[in-house]
Amino acid sequence: MKKATLTCICMFIASTILAQVSKQEKQALLNLYSATNGSQWNNQWDLEAPVETWYGITVDNNKVIGINLLFNNLNGTLPGSLGQLENLKRLELSFNSISGIIPAELGNLKQLEVLAINGTSVNGNIPESLGTLSNLKELHLSSNQLSGTIPESLGNLKKIEIFNVFDNNLFGTLPQGLANCQNIKQMMVAENNLTDQNDFSVILLSNSGAKMNLFENSPHIESSQSIIAVERDESED
Repeated sequence: MKKATLTCICMFIASTILAQVSKQEKQALLNLYSATNGSQWNNQWDLEAPVETWYGITVDNNKVIGINLLFNNLNGTLPGSLGQLENLKRLELSFNSISGIIPAELGNLKQLEVLAINGTSVNGNIPESLGTLSNLKELHLSSNQLSGTIPESLGNLKKIEIFNVFDNNLFGTLPQGLANCQNIKQMMVAENNLTDQNDFSVILLSNSGAKMNLFENSPHIESSQSIIAVERDESED
């Protein structure tokens, strides 16, 4: 009887040890913690506890599928090793004191559905690699210090529903591929220096099912699946 009980206990301990997030995924999280001054976060992690107990981390079948550290006083830069969280579906890091660039390695997150880095100090260009996120539904990059053009590769985001780059230092034209996206519902691009917003909005509304006369200067929209926030040229007043 004692032997059977001991065997059961050993099996339970073994299964507990095996049922853990991989070393690679845990290290990627630790890198984030270290790079953003985790000891000063509003909600810190007990690094001795299982990963699934860490604040803002969602684990399913021993895989990290969600990070939500909104308003958590992250202060620092984002490590490229975040791109090793290959099962991640949601990455929410908005409204923190994050600086530096958006790592190109985030393009490795092929399962990602939501990428939100609003209201930080990230700068530099939007990585072209984000255009490979074939499952991405929401891209939120508003109120940052991003500059340069919006990569044409983002026109490949066929599942995108929300495209938000509001209030940055972006210039140039919008990716034409986005105008052909049937799923897009919200597009927020104002407070930048983009040059084709008005023409683009007409094309986008047309492709999303809006009833309008494309030959009108100000087409009357009877119904639409899309909500578009574009910058108005004040010289038109």
